[in-house]
Amino acid sequence: MLDSECIEQCTHRNNVQSSEKPHVYKVGIYGWRKRCLYFFVLLLMILILVNLALTIWIVKVMNFTIDGMGNLRITEKGLKLEGDSEFLQPLYAKEIQSRPGSPLFLQSSKNVSVNILNGKNQLVTQLIAGSSGVRAQGKMLEVKSSTGKLLFSADDQEVVVGAERLRVTGAEGAVFTNSVETPHVRAEPFKELRLESPTRSLYMEAPKGIQILAEAGDIQATCRSDLRLESKDGEITLDARRIRLLRLPEGKASPSGTTTRQTVYEVCVCPNGKLFLSQAGTGSTCQISNNVCL
Repeated sequence: MLDSECIEQCTHRNNVQSSEKPHVYKVGIYGWRKRCLYFFVLLLMILILVNLALTIWIVKVMNFTIDGMGNLRITEKGLKLEGDSEFLQPLYAKEIQSRPGSPLFLQSSKNVSVNILNGKNQLVTQLIAGSSGVRAQGKMLEVKSSTGKLLFSADDQEVVVGAERLRVTGAEGAVFTNSVETPHVRAEPFKELRLESPTRSLYMEAPKGIQILAEAGDIQATCRSDLRLESKDGEITLDARRIRLLRLPEGKASPSGTTTRQTVYEVCVCPNGKLFLSQAGTGSTCQISNNVCL
C-alpha cells in the first residue's frame, strides 16, 4: 500500500511540473547601467575625435614632414634651419654655417659669448660681444687676409703688425710706453711727422744707419739742453748751398795784460767742404795745416 501511494505522489508531482512553463534567466546590462555605458562610449568617441583633430592641427601648424619639422630639416650632414631661430638654452654644435650666398646673423638682447673648453672642461678661449664692446681672451690672437697673409698677431711676448702700412689717424698720434721697432716711419701726404718725448729721452738706433728725409719741407730738431751730433768711426756731412750758424758768441778784445793767455783756434774749410781747426795766429794758419784736406 505504501509503495502504491508513493508511486501516485511522484506521478502527480511530475504531472504538475510538466504542466508549468520553463523559467528563463536573462543575461546582460539593463536599466541605468546600460544608459551609463552608452554615455561613456559616446564620451570616449568624442574625445577620440577631438584628439585626432588636435593631432591633425598640430601636424599642420608645425609642418611635420618626413624630412623634419617646420623650418628644421634633418639632412645627412646634420640639422638645417631656415629663417630666424631662437634658442632659449645654450647651443652645442660642432659647426654653424649659413646657406650658400646668405649671411649668418647672431643676435642677442644682452651679449653673444663663444667659449672654447679643453678636455678637462676648462675655459681656454673666450669671445664676448656685448653692449659695452667686444672682449677676447686667449693665448694668441691672429688676423689674416683672404690670401693667408698675417695682418695682425698678438700674444704674451709681442704684437706683430704684418700689413704693409700701419696708419694712425688720431689727433694725438700714437703713444708708446716702451721701445718701437720698425723699418720705416712716415707721415701722411701733406702732414707733419713729429717724434716727441715730453718728459724723457728719445733714442733712434739702427745697426746700418738712420735716414731722415723731407722731400717737400723742413726738418727741425729742437731741444732744451744740448744738441749733439757724433760719429764715432765716420764723418758728419752738411750738404747745403748755405750753412748758417746763428747766435754765436762774439768775443771782445780786452786790454793787454788784464787777461791770461788762452789758446784760440780758427775754423778752416777745405775745398771739398771738410772743416778743421787750426791754431790762430796773427794771420791765417789754415794754409799751414792744409794737409788735412788731402
